[in-house]
Amino acid sequence: MKNNSEWLKVVGAAVFEVMWVIGLKHAATMWEWLITVVAIIISFYVMISASTKLPVGTVYSVFVGLGTAGTVVADMVLFGEPFKLMKLVLVVILLAGVIGLKMVTKEAEVKGAS
Repeated sequence: MKNNSEWLKVVGAAVFEVMWVIGLKHAATMWEWLITVVAIIISFYVMISASTKLPVGTVYSVFVGLGTAGTVVADMVLFGEPFKLMKLVLVVILLAGVIGLKMVTKEAEVKGAS
């Protein structure tokens, strides 16, 4: 059960990744840049925290995959990026790869597992 909380950290870190990527593109004021920097710090701190208990390569791949998918969806929903079916299909394929990678990560590979 503890590993599930570590994976939730990775998902949370990916949410903050989406925030800071959006901030890098759209920040214009000092406060927006400050929020962007805080999101970067939180994102990487939480991801690194999760990687102390989970396999680093899998954590990073899931983090980047979820962040990429989230950024693409956020661009379409929040900023009027044109909807393209092929882009959505590719995001779904990316997410399938991320979920598959997480599923094939054996419990024995997880640090601290018995």
